[in-house]
Amino acid sequence: MTLELTQKYVELQRYVGWTDDDRHRVVSVRDLLLAHADPVIDDFYDEIQRHPQTAQMVSGGQQQIDRLKTTLRQWLRQLLTGPYDHDFVALRSNVGRRHVAIGLEQVYVSAALSRLRQGLCQQLHDHWEKSPEELRSTIESLDKLLDLDLAIINDAYQTEYFATHEKLSKENLQLRVALQREQKCSEIVGKSESMQEVYRLIERIGPTNKPILIQGESGTGKELVVKSLHQVSMVADKPIVIINCAALPESLLESELFGHEKGAFTGAITSKPGLFEVADRGTLFIDEIGELALGLQAKLLRVLEDGSLRRVGSVKQRHVNVRLIAATNRDLAKEVAEGRFREDLFYRINVLTIVLPPLRERPGDIPLLLEHFAGEDWQWDEDLLNVLENYSWPGNVRQLINAIDRAKTLAVDERLLPQNLPPELLRSSREAAHRPLSQNADLETINRHHIAETFHRLHGNKTRTARALGISRRTLYRLLEKHAIEAE
Repeated sequence: MTLELTQKYVELQRYVGWTDDDRHRVVSVRDLLLAHADPVIDDFYDEIQRHPQTAQMVSGGQQQIDRLKTTLRQWLRQLLTGPYDHDFVALRSNVGRRHVAIGLEQVYVSAALSRLRQGLCQQLHDHWEKSPEELRSTIESLDKLLDLDLAIINDAYQTEYFATHEKLSKENLQLRVALQREQKCSEIVGKSESMQEVYRLIERIGPTNKPILIQGESGTGKELVVKSLHQVSMVADKPIVIINCAALPESLLESELFGHEKGAFTGAITSKPGLFEVADRGTLFIDEIGELALGLQAKLLRVLEDGSLRRVGSVKQRHVNVRLIAATNRDLAKEVAEGRFREDLFYRINVLTIVLPPLRERPGDIPLLLEHFAGEDWQWDEDLLNVLENYSWPGNVRQLINAIDRAKTLAVDERLLPQNLPPELLRSSREAAHRPLSQNADLETINRHHIAETFHRLHGNKTRTARALGISRRTLYRLLEKHAIEAE
């Protein structure tokens, strides 16, 4: 770096027109300026202490000021004498780097050097004994030398500032990623062991740049997992682009992924970049990748292997750097065996896999999901929760959200009632009452099953049911409502 700075200093000398004549003129007035430098240096530090931004440099009292004055005299001697070699350049570059370290803005450095320049020129003028023309030439040479010195300091300052800023940006990103890892994703709800495993995988594989495959039934929240993976990735500050292969025909899907040139097909009136180009240096999420046609699978494989692609109708090769996340509700291994999915592409995207559990396998998360999607202002009782927990949820979390929305829409007040749930949930609840109890059933489930079985056996006759159960009709009404039991 020192050799580069030295070469830059030589180039700057040529740029400002610094010559041997200039050097001789400066050397000729060296003794004069050094002999009368004390008033200039005293004025320099008196002025610095008046400004809070620069006063931080001299916060150590008079002792530090005396040391700084000695350093300034040494610099002035070296500036006027030379040689302007790599040691000189390195010394002045360190000044610029120290300014970054203490947070000193370069505008104050320039202003301070301008005041010092005026003081030196004034000393020349006050003690000059030669012709005015020589004085003017000498001042011009001194100005060139001071400009060169300031340029080196400013260059070192800018280099160090941007290096420090880049380092801080990386550290901030790392801290943000670490914080997001701790927080996981506020939109993903669940505390079951299967969901804890999903969180662990997001934390571990999110920061990598490897392709990730997410497998799970429709409605299990694959897109939320993708967003969480992007949030904890090293490209979290870059875009995330999403495309669903099942929503587009093959001809349009190719254009969407890889882009097209003007005139490539009917209707292509302008050139258009594909989503791979849009997501360059970021994340591309391809949902339902199992729906991708074999021809497009081959083009996708090439992008994943070397980052190269060609727009539709173009011969120009383009290169992208994209972190790919794919998702599917199909069994891709079975698709490969049946020839509907390329084996090489399957192994290319199946480097890291996250399998999302269906909702029926984590019924303990239903109360949390209900609380999350219903909101703080809504209430419900155990009857509604029993119905939700005893349903198989083929549509998973998405179906649960729709069921909650229906109950909220049909509610008279801010209370969710079982009878406002979709009919298929109520039918499933009634059918569950007829199913044999498991050996691990709790007391409440046993009671509900007994009441429902008696009620249906007596064809919905409440008087006979109450008599058979040994309870009053009022108590029977309450229990039927509590357990959402209806006559067949």
